[in-house]
Amino acid sequence: MSNAKPTIVQTWAPVAEQMMEVAKTTFEILRGYRFDDSSPLAAASSPLATAMRAEIIAVGRKLWERQYVDANAGNISVRLGQKYLLCTPTMVSKRDMEPADICLSDLEGNILAGDRPRTSEILLHMEIYRGNPQAQAVVHCHPPAASAFAMTGTTPPGGLISEVEASIGPVAVAPYETPGTRAFAETVRPFVRDHNTILLSNHGIVCWADTVSHAEWLVETYETYCKTYLLAQQLGRPLSYIPDNKIEEILEIKRRLGLPDARLADRG
Repeated sequence: MSNAKPTIVQTWAPVAEQMMEVAKTTFEILRGYRFDDSSPLAAASSPLATAMRAEIIAVGRKLWERQYVDANAGNISVRLGQKYLLCTPTMVSKRDMEPADICLSDLEGNILAGDRPRTSEILLHMEIYRGNPQAQAVVHCHPPAASAFAMTGTTPPGGLISEVEASIGPVAVAPYETPGTRAFAETVRPFVRDHNTILLSNHGIVCWADTVSHAEWLVETYETYCKTYLLAQQLGRPLSYIPDNKIEEILEIKRRLGLPDARLADRG
């Protein structure tokens, strides 16, 4: 009997496929809610909106506790049907948000419900939603290690940690523009189709996924990768890269599951 351990691809693939099935089922449930025929008040007070507010608040606290945001920095949003977004307010710490603080916005950034003004960077989120129908939630924040790379306009090399290859892949770097402006939002336009994680030059990071929690997971994964790469550089030993044929195995799984990866787009 063979004692060989399963490879990371062999163990990751079944779990990934199960997660994708859950996501697909969730999308079907969401489509069953006719928010597009609902008034803003009805959409804002729906059970799903209530659950999404709770998730936004929980993720905001995670970001603050992990020191990925400080003061009133960072912003979070999630789609509610095809007409509406729930998003974080401006000038509120992600540690201190309450359900009434979460804004309901249309896709033009107009506030339809909520006690506070919406985040000033909602245009960035809307650019992502318009650019990729798969994007259902967006998290933008300033984790220190990833932001350090954003300050240099570079990313760590790929091919070093399998989990990063499987969940993220290549990361784009968007050029600098003044935050909160339309020009700033448009910097991500070339990248949102094939990248779920984008560094914003001299600013921070933005990630999209099917849920707010999953978008935050991408932030965590990439911030840890940046830290780990910097630690590896201090060891004074050559880096050991994942073999090309093993990268191909990961890419095949991502292609089958419909996960974004710029390397797949390059192949047409």
